Amino acid sequence: MSVLVMNAVSREHGSGAALVRALDGVGLTVGAGEFVAVMGPSGSGKSTLLTLAGGLDAPTAGQILVEGVDLARLPRKKVAELRRRRIGYVFQDLNLIPSLTAAENVMLPRELDGVRARQARREAVLALREVGLAELADRFPEEMSGGQQQRVAIARALVGDRRLMLADEPTGALDSTTGEEVMRVLRARCDAGAACLMVTHESRHAAWADRVVFLRDGRMVDATGPRPGPESLFQEAR
Repeated sequence: MSVLVMNAVSREHGSGAALVRALDGVGLTVGAGEFVAVMGPSGSGKSTLLTLAGGLDAPTAGQILVEGVDLARLPRKKVAELRRRRIGYVFQDLNLIPSLTAAENVMLPRELDGVRARQARREAVLALREVGLAELADRFPEEMSGGQQQRVAIARALVGDRRLMLADEPTGALDSTTGEEVMRVLRARCDAGAACLMVTHESRHAAWADRVVFLRDGRMVDATGPRPGPESLFQEAR
């Protein structure tokens, strides 16, 4: 089953001589259990692609479906609800709340869904354990390293039954060993049935994906087959 479908999606900013096409007619489908990596140079539209897929912005043209639901047909409140319940999003800038502990940051989406605090904390600790941070559940973001904060953000994206995982450079602040652990967690979520769309500059991390697509100037210019090796990805990305 297709979890994410993007049909001829474009996103433009400005008008006239100042018009910028961040995305230009991109089509992409990500199925349940599929891990898709997105690569391309800076400014190619990778982060815009994720922002649109997650309902954080609306396309100028085209259609985006999440589990068959057309985002354009939903009122803003319903889009936010769908995003909170079905989509796990790992942001580049983390967006952790400084006044909340690691567990409280991870719990927040579940509490907003009406889950009782005790159950939400139990789920949060399990998610933190998945990323190797259960022992830091009661620490505040300022008491953690950048890599640890990144893993808390990933745990927040994992908590609950998220059907679509969107990750924007999820290993950017991590050392190579921890980065591989995070990739293993994302891969396991896909193998359990979630769909994952990940932006990365790292060919070794893209090698965890079933498929890799390449963007340039807002357009999809190439795609690999299943599970390519890191060397071939590096050549394609160049």
